[in-house]
Amino acid sequence: MIETADAEPEYDDTAIRFLAALWGDGYLSPGGPAEVDRVVEGLSLKGKTILDIGCGAGGITLHLAVRHGAAHATGFDVEKPVIEAARRRAAMRGLQDRVRFVQAPPGPLPFTDAAFDVVFSKDALLHVADKDALFAEIFRVLRPGGVFAASNWMIAHDGEPSPEMKAFTAAEGLSFAMASPARYAEAIRRAGFSDIAVRDRNPWYREVAREELARLKGPLYEPVAAAVGAAYFDKNIGTWEAMQKVLTVGSTAPLICAVGSRLDSRQCWRPSHP
Repeated sequence: MIETADAEPEYDDTAIRFLAALWGDGYLSPGGPAEVDRVVEGLSLKGKTILDIGCGAGGITLHLAVRHGAAHATGFDVEKPVIEAARRRAAMRGLQDRVRFVQAPPGPLPFTDAAFDVVFSKDALLHVADKDALFAEIFRVLRPGGVFAASNWMIAHDGEPSPEMKAFTAAEGLSFAMASPARYAEAIRRAGFSDIAVRDRNPWYREVAREELARLKGPLYEPVAAAVGAAYFDKNIGTWEAMQKVLTVGSTAPLICAVGSRLDSRQCWRPSHP
């Protein structure tokens, strides 16, 4: 993760408004708060300090503080528009004393060693190409005995993507750097984590994505197209249609996974140092 200039925004105000209509206020990934709760199921976050990597518009960071009782939650993202939206959201809810949002260029995380009890991330790690450097940084900022809990888009195998996957990523137009669960597990072990497990969430999102497409073509079309523009809305319908093919292909389908150590019912990554 070599430090570079500020990332060119991929999620502007239009994208934030569109995805909020589909997934909830402040959410840029599927499942809303219920899926966040599933990722941290079994973990006690009360009184902990939490880092949310790839926090987007801030919905998840605020949820971790309010719903799960974190003492303090820090949202981090490389894009300025989403961080500005997240800060406005925190101010509207009067949570500035418990939540902060940090923006910095891609590269090493802008936090000191052993700064957090928990690191969380949802559907953001796929944008980072250097998985080894990424997990080494996550390990660095966790306190001894800390926990990493995450969900992420993955691809079923490394190497040449299928034609369906290429069509989907072209339609999406985002900087994807997907890797397989095996590649993630390898990078996590190298970083120093232990007890790694993987749960395939493709079956869940395959059904959810069908429902989302039906909503986009049905009740959401007129109100949301009026807010973001018909051309933008229609382009995203095309993206969801391309996604349906990828999710049903099988070996080339992306996986949404909770990956990590099994501690009781938890799905998380835990540093192996004492």
